[in-house]
Amino acid sequence: QVQLVESGGGLVQAGGSLRLSCAASGRTFSKYAMGWFRQAPGKEREFVAAISWSGGSTYYADSVKGRFTISRDNAKNTVYLQMNSLKPEDTAVYYCAAISVLTLATMMRPTRYDYWGQGTQVTVSS
Repeated sequence: QVQLVESGGGLVQAGGSLRLSCAASGRTFSKYAMGWFRQAPGKEREFVAAISWSGGSTYYADSVKGRFTISRDNAKNTVYLQMNSLKPEDTAVYYCAAISVLTLATMMRPTRYDYWGQGTQVTVSS
């Protein structure tokens, strides 16, 4: 069982930065790959980024590539999402999620993730 709690969201101007954190409970955190998703009002939840259990492999949606960086610290049971050059279209609720088997076929599909956090709001003003 893994419980996830996101933090770090807020209001920022376009071009600014935020760092989201996702703290996990449970001794099995390091066995899970992790992903970040986001959901804007009236839209489906969409994949943002994912990282393997070791941190050795990372994946990004085209819309955030070059601006966002996902990382993890297994000693602290935490995964991060550094968001730079934020745009108004990045406004959404951001969720972290844990997945036991990360593949190119599964990482973008919310239904394949095993555990979810409650989400943190990110609002980017123009």
